[in-house]
Amino acid sequence: MKKVFENVTVEVEGNSYFDGAVTSRTVIFADGSKKTLGFMLPGTYTFGTDAAELMEITSGELLVKLPDSEAWIEIKSGDSFNVPAQSSFQVEVKSVTDYCCSYL
Repeated sequence: MKKVFENVTVEVEGNSYFDGAVTSRTVIFADGSKKTLGFMLPGTYTFGTDAAELMEITSGELLVKLPDSEAWIEIKSGDSFNVPAQSSFQVEVKSVTDYCCSYL
């Protein structure tokens, strides 16, 4: 089942990282909370966080190495993972991957 967000504002200007290999758009909800919706092309990327995040993978496949861990975890469509605030994490994207990032 597709997830649908209603009664939201979408920032038209997108976010682009790693020479366009990762992009997203910010969605703002009526209560002021924000999410980003985006995609990642195959590759290896390191991200930093300000706020805690919930990353939901809506399609695709990747490996993630979370802060304070040496293990890579396989993540597929329908899976999610949490990242603590003020940290960094690595992903190795295996196929074009869509994601929804919620800021906690």
